[in-house]
Amino acid sequence: MSEPTVTVRLLFVDEGSYHHEDVRVPADAPERYERLIDLLQEEPAVLRSLHLDLSRLCSAQLLRE
Repeated sequence: MSEPTVTVRLLFVDEGSYHHEDVRVPADAPERYERLIDLLQEEPAVLRSLHLDLSRLCSAQLLRE
């Protein structure tokens, strides 16, 4: 059985155009970090599965399901 996850919506800007991507992170990860940006930069499970262009990242929002 796979580990429970939650969704984080990432908002990016690219040459004046905005778009979002939804990514799944371990469900217990957000409570281990004070800020979502810290989770995205430091959580081993996220680092193994995702490459983020932080220079284009505008916001990150935890979606409640």
